[in-house]
Amino acid sequence: MKLSRHRGFSLLELMVVVSIGFALACMSVLTLLTLMNKSHVDNAYDTTLEVLRNTRHLAITQSHQYYVSFNPTGGFPSTAAFPAGTIEVTYQPPAVGGILPAVQEVAVYTLPPDISFNVLTGFPINAPDSFGSGLTAIDFGQQLGAGSLQYVSFMPDGSAQDSLGNYNSGILYLIRTGTTDITASRAVTVWGATGRVRGWRLYSAGAGAYTWKQQ
Repeated sequence: MKLSRHRGFSLLELMVVVSIGFALACMSVLTLLTLMNKSHVDNAYDTTLEVLRNTRHLAITQSHQYYVSFNPTGGFPSTAAFPAGTIEVTYQPPAVGGILPAVQEVAVYTLPPDISFNVLTGFPINAPDSFGSGLTAIDFGQQLGAGSLQYVSFMPDGSAQDSLGNYNSGILYLIRTGTTDITASRAVTVWGATGRVRGWRLYSAGAGAYTWKQQ
C-alpha cells in the first residue's frame, strides 16, 4: 500500500509570506494615518467656515449682534477663557434702559488636538483677500490700526464689525501641528462690509513657491 505524503510550507516560505503581509500592513497603516490627518484638517476647516456662516445667518434672522471669538482668553467679548483651538460664539442681548447686558454664550467648538490656528514658514506674502502677509494666525481688524483682533462681530445687516462699529475684515489660518506638508494648511477670510466668508487652500506653484486658491 502506498502512503501519500503531503508537503507543507517550508520555514523560508512562511517567512516570505509573513514579510509580505507585514509590509502590506505597514503600507495600509501609513495610508490610513495620512487620510486621518487630512480629515482632521478638513474637519477643522469645515467647522470654522460653518460656525462663521451660521453665526452671520443668526445675526440676520434674529436681528441681534453675535460674536465669534478664536482662542478666547477671557475679557472681551465674554469673560470665559478656553484652551487654544477653541471657537466661542456669544450673543449680545439688546440694551435695557440704554445699558447693554453682558454677552451670553451660545456655543463652544473645539478643533481636533493636532490642529491649531497658526502660521507656517513658507506662507505666501500675498495673503488671501490681501489680508496681512501670512505672519499672524488670527488677524482680524485689518486696516483699523488697532493691532490684530481675535474676534469678529456679525450684525443684523450681515456685516462684520468690531466693538466700535468699524467694519472688521480679517483672516485666520489652520495648520496641522508638526506637519512638513505646508499644502495641508487652510485659511478663512471675512470681509467686513458684507460679512462674506471665504475658504482657501494652499497649493504648490512649483519651484518651492505656493499660492492660495479660493474654494
